[in-house]
Amino acid sequence: MAKPALGRGLGALLGGNSVLTQTAPVPSIQPAATANAPVPAADSRERIQRVPLNKIRPSALQPRKEFSPEALRELADSIREQGIVQPLIVRERGGFFELIAGERRWRAAQLLNLPEVPVIAREADDRSVLELALIENLQRENLNPLEEAVGYSQLAELFQLTQEEIATKVGKSRAAVANATRLLKLPASVQTFLREGRLSVGHAKVILGLADEKNQKLAADRIVREGLNVRQTEGLVAKLQSRGQKISGDGARPAAVVPVDSNIARLEEKLREKFGTKVQLKYAQGKGAVEISFFSDDELERILQILGVTSGE
Repeated sequence: MAKPALGRGLGALLGGNSVLTQTAPVPSIQPAATANAPVPAADSRERIQRVPLNKIRPSALQPRKEFSPEALRELADSIREQGIVQPLIVRERGGFFELIAGERRWRAAQLLNLPEVPVIAREADDRSVLELALIENLQRENLNPLEEAVGYSQLAELFQLTQEEIATKVGKSRAAVANATRLLKLPASVQTFLREGRLSVGHAKVILGLADEKNQKLAADRIVREGLNVRQTEGLVAKLQSRGQKISGDGARPAAVVPVDSNIARLEEKLREKFGTKVQLKYAQGKGAVEISFFSDDELERILQILGVTSGE
């Protein structure tokens, strides 16, 4: 099955300008044809213009917060040789231009002290800016897992979008959006490990199986300290879940991997991905229970729909 196209089309926002061959200054910004449309379609009246670099500001809605200095230097070297081959997309705000897409190019241009850069000015509301910033970064795989999760959370909180609506807009499955936002429930120290790449998303998903925040922190510390892989982490977490043990902070006795419990942990993870929420599987000698957590009436309704159960009479 072909991968769904992301969102409503970054190409529409970029106006089909994949390569900038020549730009010429124009006296004023050409407005989009329809002010109320969240993603106005490109038309022949839109033109690339050059604006002073110091007139451009980053957007507070940009989900990406971390930019690799090395990658920016490489991009700056490319711009020095080839120029900016794709214009920045901006919107006018209070005498300045706010970035919609192209912050890496803008930062690299700053490294080169360029006096001006090519832009296309569009009209877009805050919701469209956030959606398109997410789409641009997801297409280029530039976001770390937490930045992606924060972007989804912003769409939900600022614009009251459901996970299903967010998934449709960014071309992801609803389960992928749900699993990403669950990462924001991790303690700050664990999120730091994840942001730094010391823990993988796989590690983080397994750690979320622990309800106690203290144990989540101690488990993350042990994983990083002892270099546990995801399979070993599953065994550690499964053992804690089944026996209700605390983790020793001194690391004197590493937790052993329990094969049966590891299988339960993997099954739990599959259930979490299916339902997009916390699921706990209690199992002992062929008996047990499955506990599915929900945190709102809407989430309960969504889970019932997945199970094929109607809540009405």
